[in-house]
Amino acid sequence: QVQLVESGGGLVQAGGSLRLSCAASGRIFSRYAMAWFRQAPGKEREFVAAISVSAANTYYADSVKGRFTISRDNAKNTMYLQMNSLKPDDTAIYYCAADLYGRGSSQDYEYDNWGQGTQVTVSS
Repeated sequence: QVQLVESGGGLVQAGGSLRLSCAASGRIFSRYAMAWFRQAPGKEREFVAAISVSAANTYYADSVKGRFTISRDNAKNTMYLQMNSLKPDDTAIYYCAADLYGRGSSQDYEYDNWGQGTQVTVSS
């Protein structure tokens, strides 16, 4: 099991940018596929982006393609989500998740390790 802590959320205007971070500890970070999910009030949790163990492969929800970039730095045990051109519909709590030896799934049930979340609010 790995412990995950998100940071970097906040309030931004539409069109602005934020970079979220997910710091991991407790196990070998480099053996986990990582992902970002988000959940707005009253809505289902949805997939945002995922990255493979080696970072050779990345995956994005259609709603964020071209605007968000997922990355990882295994030496720092940290995953990032660079969010540009933010929209009010991006407002949600953003969670990082880890899947040991995973490929980088878009399905939340394939992840056993979750952070507490960080709030992102985009005003119009």
